[in-house]
Amino acid sequence: MLGLALICAIICLSVLFFLGLRAFNHALLAYEERFKGQAQRNMAEIFLFFDPLQVWSAAVLCCVSTMIIVWVLSLNLMLSLMCGLVLLVLPPFVFHYLKQKRLKLFIEQLPLMLSMLSSALKAGSGVQSALKTVVQEAPAPLSQEFGLVLREQRLGLSFDEALSNLSVRMPTEATYLVVSSLKIAAQTGGNLAEALERVANTLRAVKQIEDKIEALTSQGKFQAKVMVCLPIVLMFVLNIGDVQVLSMLWTTSTGWWVLAIIMLLEISGIIFIRKIVKVDI
Repeated sequence: MLGLALICAIICLSVLFFLGLRAFNHALLAYEERFKGQAQRNMAEIFLFFDPLQVWSAAVLCCVSTMIIVWVLSLNLMLSLMCGLVLLVLPPFVFHYLKQKRLKLFIEQLPLMLSMLSSALKAGSGVQSALKTVVQEAPAPLSQEFGLVLREQRLGLSFDEALSNLSVRMPTEATYLVVSSLKIAAQTGGNLAEALERVANTLRAVKQIEDKIEALTSQGKFQAKVMVCLPIVLMFVLNIGDVQVLSMLWTTSTGWWVLAIIMLLEISGIIFIRKIVKVDI
């Protein structure tokens, strides 16, 4: 009877392992397809043209390498799995950061672009030729976005539709203001050069206010970074100096619950501080 029970237990464990492995494989394939689709869309939005398969392969390679390194250094399987999982889900956040950085650079370049466009219009150029001149002389990403506007026009879209697509790709108040000015001037006429100059001055004034707010709230943002980094660095330093001090955190279920509570409190603190120091204009 004992042998039969042992055989049944082995069979059950084998079936459970097979089902778990199959479910893990399906979940990994589904995440891979979603990852590739998101990566392709995000890279297209920031004008990065890489094969999504290469990005996925690089993410998997970094994940496996980090797991091996962390396991060799700490001999902790759970910690190595967590580090690998973090790196596997990190690329979408990297793409979001690059997109926000590119959007911020685009907004900073808009006033100079409007001044150049206004000068070209005062010199007697039409809107299309003035935009073409600006695209040739302006740096990226502004030249990329308005160059795409001109290419969409050449492919058959109207000027208003191309500008609407620009406001979708760059969803900011500054972009809406510029697009609205260009649309109104194209439909009703009027002195577009003076309108663009006023918009440029408005954007410069807003930028000055934002810089002042950034300077006044920089201390709070630095405190948030210190609050996040200090406990993590302190834990690793204590773990290296005296392994027995924090061994309960890594090796027991109670320790993992404590770490989860710490992470929850850390994230809550970050959210509260960001809410406090964030000022909308």
